[in-house]
Amino acid sequence: MNKINLAQLSPIYLRKWSPKTVAISLFLALCSNLIIASAIYAATREAISRDTVYAIGLLLLVIFSLSIYLFVVIFQPERF
Repeated sequence: MNKINLAQLSPIYLRKWSPKTVAISLFLALCSNLIIASAIYAATREAISRDTVYAIGLLLLVIFSLSIYLFVVIFQPERF
């Protein structure tokens, strides 16, 4: 019976960091930041400036990315 490797299931698993994969990752992060920032801006009803909303959205993306990375590092320390 084949075991499933957790590293293959994680979203940060890439065999090769080519410029194309980095560009696609950054593009998807910016697109998701637009969605997050729009939701925050709509929820605050212009109580926060638009620049601050985009900064909060970017901060949320960084926190989410770090949590995924730390999850992988904790459960697969031999890879690092």
